[in-house]
Amino acid sequence: MKKVLLLTLCLCFVVGALLAKPMQADHAREALEAPGQITRISRPDINAPNFNFTVNPTVLMESYYDYMIGSYNGIPMRVIPSDDGGYFLTFHGKNSSSTEEKRRVFYAHIDAAGNVVNQNVITNSENTEGYPTIGVDPISTKPMYAWHANSDTDAENEVEFTSDAFLFGSSGMFNIVSTIVDNPLQVLIDGSVASADNEFIWPTIEIGPSPVDGMRRVYVANRNFVTHNSTDAPSENVLIAYADFNGAMIEQGTSLAWSYTTIPMMDEWNHDVDWRRPFHAITADDLGNLYYAGYHFAYDPNDVMIEEPNMDIFMCPNYGEGEWVHLTAYDRIPTYNPPGTPGGTGYFVGDGDIPYDDSELFWGIVNSSHLNAVTDNSGRILFPSLFSVNVTTGGYYPAFHTVKNVIYDPATDEFSIKEVYPRKNPADDFNEAYTPWDLEAPWGVPEYYEGSDGGMYLAPELIWPFPHWDDTLHTDSMMFHYNNIKITEPNEEGLVVMVWQDAMRARDYNKYPDSYPELAPFADTPEIFISVSNDNGNTWYDPIILNKIETTELSGIKPMWVYPADKVITTGKNDQGFYTGKIGLMFYNDYTWGSNVHVPPAHSVNDGGAVMFTELEIVFGEGTPNIDPTTPVVERILNQNYPNPFNPETTISFDMPVNGKAKLDIYNVKGQLVKTLFNGDANIGRTSIVWDSTDNNGNAVTSGIYFYRLSTDNHTETRKMMLMK
Repeated sequence: MKKVLLLTLCLCFVVGALLAKPMQADHAREALEAPGQITRISRPDINAPNFNFTVNPTVLMESYYDYMIGSYNGIPMRVIPSDDGGYFLTFHGKNSSSTEEKRRVFYAHIDAAGNVVNQNVITNSENTEGYPTIGVDPISTKPMYAWHANSDTDAENEVEFTSDAFLFGSSGMFNIVSTIVDNPLQVLIDGSVASADNEFIWPTIEIGPSPVDGMRRVYVANRNFVTHNSTDAPSENVLIAYADFNGAMIEQGTSLAWSYTTIPMMDEWNHDVDWRRPFHAITADDLGNLYYAGYHFAYDPNDVMIEEPNMDIFMCPNYGEGEWVHLTAYDRIPTYNPPGTPGGTGYFVGDGDIPYDDSELFWGIVNSSHLNAVTDNSGRILFPSLFSVNVTTGGYYPAFHTVKNVIYDPATDEFSIKEVYPRKNPADDFNEAYTPWDLEAPWGVPEYYEGSDGGMYLAPELIWPFPHWDDTLHTDSMMFHYNNIKITEPNEEGLVVMVWQDAMRARDYNKYPDSYPELAPFADTPEIFISVSNDNGNTWYDPIILNKIETTELSGIKPMWVYPADKVITTGKNDQGFYTGKIGLMFYNDYTWGSNVHVPPAHSVNDGGAVMFTELEIVFGEGTPNIDPTTPVVERILNQNYPNPFNPETTISFDMPVNGKAKLDIYNVKGQLVKTLFNGDANIGRTSIVWDSTDNNGNAVTSGIYFYRLSTDNHTETRKMMLMK
């Protein structure tokens, strides 16, 4: 089996790259090459909603910093919540290609008509600044900004913060810049200093309610650049700074009183023998609950994947001041291994070209390091992800990707996964999710094409949800650095958009020019995909596709690093009763395709590009939706314990569909095994076990959250419970 080691940790950064401090690519995720011949059947007819440009692409500034122009895990463009409307934006850039030119942080103010009111640097410093984030007070409509920069004499970056008084609609009236994270910082584990060299950077702002009457609370999540695990591989634990404020304080430039919290489990991950790599984003609801949501992967020191739930919700129920609870589930969606040729053996093969069993393959989250998270109108947490065909040994197939929306519902304590694009046929009663080699009835029978040699070969329909076609860029780390999928917060009408980029047509032409000569115009064409939902992210419609070839307004533009505004602006209803709404987009027009910033660069000359803004008005409800949008995370056979909460005993039961091996374990919130309740043969039907709140040594455990996990031959499931003494 051919294997390509993907996302190699590059240790040869030049000084400029060290100052830039892009997120570090990991070193153990293994990309598996699809065996044999592979082709892509033509893109299906896409029935996307109607739209029109309300603001044509507008240049905000020319910039010579050509990578990820805003926050990694947040949205750097916010709707101004007032009758006057418009947008506040923030981004970083360089005014020239000179190596002496510093990367600076900028802001822009755009009015409701799409006119650029203001655009300039935020500070007067000459420091290298980067990865800015923005929040807007929903009451006073005043913006707040944060970014990282080295503003003192040590080697580490700090996180800086300011706000704009925004008096009488005039932007750019910035208050004094303050340092809210002064690195390096200590990390405490169980009350003791575990490390003192931590550098928390890459900030993301979230604004929520405050426990103080008449105030709001601003949160700034900052991720750790430094790692202390045994593999020395990235594991970005988070430091969250928070402060209460009101509009008058911003107008008067009052200094905010900052407090801090960390997530103990993530601090332990950063210092553990095992390697866990988290990819998370901050969000808050209207009830004072703070969330840090996303996914992680885990490997032991021998690079063996650790089997554990990997979709995460870290929740703090008291405005960031309470204890953090870890809620988790597996991302695994089963699939099957299709014959590579009709009547042949499985297409996906392991060592020795031995086909994988169906039980060894699943759809799981990969390449979603730059996701964001939002909260909908009912308090559910949503985050977008790319899913790929994975194998249980830890590798995955980059050629097979889909776009999905993960939802966690606190009311039911359940995760669900919604298909965004592509989506399975609603008549498909065989596959649990979109399966690119099984698009037509009879379901469960793959589709094939006839090759030039007369043989029949698997014919999957593929996408490439990245803004560049070449996965070998930057020492095979393009998919890690370039993925950038974002979702907007559902507005009051439940209107949502998800935005990502695709370069499948460019990939087809550049890899196989003789097979796809008709795609020559797309050779250097990244495309913007916009899928919409009118029901809080449950149902998604065929995507709007924008590119320089087919979209007149984008003629001559190569859009990269595309960010939507944080919300859709509802504009009314059309004659059919569908809502219409506007969505702003900020992106970088890359004059020469690919990042010059990374080492090694995609191209040798830094000829820059332009930071741009545009706006679309979309009809929400037209086009083709997903009829059956929910993909279950797992088939539930593990029941909720009763009673819950409990003291000191509770009953846990599970329902076996067949006779087989089963193991039932109890874990604490740190992921440590507390007790094994059952390990043996279980008969078909219900098995019930009483837990008396003791550990494997017979000692009584303390009050708190516990997780119980059932493992069978082909199924793993986890639920949580609470012991209250």
